Amino acid sequence: MPDGCNLAAKIWLPKDAEENPVPAILEYIPYRKRDFKAVRDSQIHRYFAQQGYACLRVDLRGSGDSEGILKDEYLQQELDDGVEILKWAAKQSWCTGKIGIIGISWGGFNGLQIAAMNPPELKAIITICSSDDRYTDDVHYMGGCMLTDNLSWASTMFSYNSIPPDPAIVGERWKDMWLERLEGSGLWLKKWLDHQHRDDYWKHASVAEDYGAIKCPVFAVSGWADGYSNTVFRLLEHLDVPRKALIGGWGHKYPHLGGPGPATDFLNEAVRWWDRWLKDIDRGDRDEPILRAWIQDSVSPIIAKRPGRWIAENTWPSSRIEMREFVLSPGKIHLEPVEPKDTDDAEMRIMSPLSVGLFAGKWYSYSESTDLPNDQSEEDGGALVFDSPELEEDIEILGAPEVELKLSSDKPITMVAIRLNDVCREGTSTRVTYGLLNLTHRDGHGCPQELEVNHTYTIRVRMNHVAQKFPAGNKIRVAVSTSYWPLAWPSPEPPNLTVRSGGKLFLPVRPHSDQDSEIPDMGQPVMAEPVPTILLAPAHREWTVTHNLATNDVTQKIINNDAKIRLDEIDLEMQKDSTEIYTYCNNNYDTVRGEVLTTCSLKRRDWHATSITRTVLTSTRTHFYIRATLDAYEGDVRIFSKSWDEAIPREMM
Repeated sequence: MPDGCNLAAKIWLPKDAEENPVPAILEYIPYRKRDFKAVRDSQIHRYFAQQGYACLRVDLRGSGDSEGILKDEYLQQELDDGVEILKWAAKQSWCTGKIGIIGISWGGFNGLQIAAMNPPELKAIITICSSDDRYTDDVHYMGGCMLTDNLSWASTMFSYNSIPPDPAIVGERWKDMWLERLEGSGLWLKKWLDHQHRDDYWKHASVAEDYGAIKCPVFAVSGWADGYSNTVFRLLEHLDVPRKALIGGWGHKYPHLGGPGPATDFLNEAVRWWDRWLKDIDRGDRDEPILRAWIQDSVSPIIAKRPGRWIAENTWPSSRIEMREFVLSPGKIHLEPVEPKDTDDAEMRIMSPLSVGLFAGKWYSYSESTDLPNDQSEEDGGALVFDSPELEEDIEILGAPEVELKLSSDKPITMVAIRLNDVCREGTSTRVTYGLLNLTHRDGHGCPQELEVNHTYTIRVRMNHVAQKFPAGNKIRVAVSTSYWPLAWPSPEPPNLTVRSGGKLFLPVRPHSDQDSEIPDMGQPVMAEPVPTILLAPAHREWTVTHNLATNDVTQKIINNDAKIRLDEIDLEMQKDSTEIYTYCNNNYDTVRGEVLTTCSLKRRDWHATSITRTVLTSTRTHFYIRATLDAYEGDVRIFSKSWDEAIPREMM
């Protein structure tokens, strides 16, 4: 880099690239190319190299084997480094000077962000499971409510930032570099809690601030079980460049590795995109629909699969989709038009228990065997529920459902969670989509305002985009609750919400299209051979909810231990174990507590490095409290220990 910092890269090249230069593809993330992502990277980037591309996997400054310290997400330094990487790659003898960026999650974010800087070498990007708005649609906040994945994700990066570089790469400097990271990376959770509203901190690197800054073609990808599905549709609508989108039934994974919807031959789709924009080769995709999406069939909530079919739209927003309006009255969704006088001017009250949300799953699914939403029947029992009659014919939707409510609260700070469910004849309730709103953010996320107690407001909650078929015989359900723990942190104190009759449900109804039957199958996943590994211990995923009736303590425990493996080529053993625990007692809002404990280990013969991070988040009506510890071991000797004890005022959160 211009300031002298060295970034570490792994590069795959076609065998004759020196004699016959090729375009390059960059993936630029903090997740350690040499060990923790080595298997996945080899499957992807070796495949691209086999198709005639140079591939670069670069560790961000302060991560993996790169020098420096990683202090936060998407800092300007990171983006400036990315531009320098593009310049460097374009000058190499094996590169034609044309470069694309691909990435999922972090790499999808900075791909968009670097594209907005308009570097001349960058000709196209593929952004997967990312966001154009760092406050509105990211792991930190949703609808002005704080997500507990804010804690979970901060703890993940807390752990990644505490792992040393590999001595086989950086030499004897490894320990000094490790100590610099341990001391300098900081407690990211506090940084994020210091910005509870959409201020300049979140506007930085949010390309939604100026979509016009992006000048290169964009291929946007996500999955319905992921938290980032909304971005795909905003990019289609607001970008003024060649663009297309693919959204399937996956969670937070590459589509060729994903579930619960069917995995696809995504890497070939990516090559078709690169061929067009980096090699100017027509692979027959110029006239394809702008959007391909997996419309999900009705399915039992206890089945970790999402059957369905592929559909397509030639434009977005699509003029074919009608936002159909349905009136809500006590317990009912009226599918046919009704007169206002026929819905009764009734008042309905709800004060949900904290248990509503225990079966919500993760904000973004990464392990479809454990973290998808379960049967919503128990959640519905603590909510205000509106049901349609049994459907006489199928209804299919594509887009973002919305609910409008007239309501008042007896507390100045109140959150509301709204779920759209598919209820089958047997009575099971499957969550289709949902939305959250901190009612102090009813007029925007920049300058929230407390509610006037017992004053009636009309609010509108937009749920996440989805494609879903509600079959004839099933019911559509809207469920309204005042808590959604532990997916979202609850309000400072339990509110009593009064909802007036006459609310509305808006569904983006999509008519059947003959074009759907002509959409080709997306194919089976094809990827390159991974680097060889030896399995030392299998992965362990577990999700339990317990209610101790003697003490009235309720606990949700999530075990997410990756497989322990050895990478043969570099003789390295690696292991990452993580446990999340969320609790409350006696339905008392002051008792909610989240804890994440993560252990990471790297071992090669007599070299053994381990980091243990622990983060605990609690709250009162006025403050959030963080207690965190970081311990690092070389062999059995603890070489670093640090603790944090922080109090952050709640700002209408």
